[in-house]
Amino acid sequence: MNKMYFTEEHNLFRKSLQDFLKKEVVPNVDKWEKTGSIERFIWKKFGDMGFFGINYPEAYGGLNLDLFYTVILQEELQKINSGGFAAAIWAHVYLAMTHLNAEGDASVKEKYLAPSIAGDKIGCLCISEPSGGSDVAGILTTAIKEGDHYIVNGSKTFITNGVYSDYLVVAAKTKPELGNKGMSIFVVDRDTAGITATKLDKLGWRASDTAEISFDNVKIPVSNLLGEENEGFGYIMQHFSLERLVMGINAHARAEYALDYALQYMSERTTFGKSLDKYQALRHKYVDLYSDMEVCKQFNYSVAYRLNRGEYVVKEATMSKLKSTKMADEVIYECLQFLGGYGYMEEYPMARLLRDSRLGPIGGGTSEILREILSKMIIDKKAYKPAT
Repeated sequence: MNKMYFTEEHNLFRKSLQDFLKKEVVPNVDKWEKTGSIERFIWKKFGDMGFFGINYPEAYGGLNLDLFYTVILQEELQKINSGGFAAAIWAHVYLAMTHLNAEGDASVKEKYLAPSIAGDKIGCLCISEPSGGSDVAGILTTAIKEGDHYIVNGSKTFITNGVYSDYLVVAAKTKPELGNKGMSIFVVDRDTAGITATKLDKLGWRASDTAEISFDNVKIPVSNLLGEENEGFGYIMQHFSLERLVMGINAHARAEYALDYALQYMSERTTFGKSLDKYQALRHKYVDLYSDMEVCKQFNYSVAYRLNRGEYVVKEATMSKLKSTKMADEVIYECLQFLGGYGYMEEYPMARLLRDSRLGPIGGGTSEILREILSKMIIDKKAYKPAT
């Protein structure tokens, strides 16, 4: 293990997490992949183990640990071969809960963050809309203030945990005429009248529930506003660094898992009197793929190190997601080829890995959008700054 970033305490945490996942999650993964529903008991067990509170304040039940514990959690979740389960967990912890912690006041944190850390409540983040998933500034959902309430109307789509979550963190326009300068963020209880969710049928990530959600005159109290009114766009942009880095880490970890599995298979599979790992063409292809994975992995660690120190790494985190998700798709495609016909069989992990990995360059901002963001920063010299 890389001693530059990981201490003995980190390594012990990794081992504990591996044991927990092997005992509590792995035996259930195939069932959850078939049903498309993750049973609630596992959320509570994650909470009891402290895994939801890694980066959150002790005052609300968290552990307040450094970002490399998050790196470990993300890496190990990718190695149980259920991108859907991993997505459900990190969408709760690093999308919904991030906003509660950063923008929520003490009452919001007591009501939503503390039970989220404990595994008693599940959250989702609602930004993408049917009219344009990556165009955050162009969202059409509105939240119009009427007295001591807001009235929310609109729809969201591709929302991970969108069906089974207990609360929703929702982006909406409070001053539509101001464009992205009129956007706000709210926390909304699932059972609020006017909310309906429709489960979507996906190519991969089968264990997680992904939904289209509609808001029809949903009435929420003004106390459910997170942060300041009309400052929501800045909050969303502020947290994109963590989201993109998490997806980059996810990508290098699933590529590493695919490579480890493929090498094990190649060492055992014999053709024409020798194992596959002795054929020069396959050996050279393998080390090229491994090198690509390792380059992304080390870059991602360096970005995590800087983010952990409080640096503004939106450019580097964007690069992390862009390059790592592309790399993972290419690595897993070739690893499936190493297995030949067995790679195409559902009883082997590569088929599911291939499907799950394909969402990497799409979710959380498509690769095309990320390239344009980087073009503005690198070519046009546009300077993005942290939200104040």
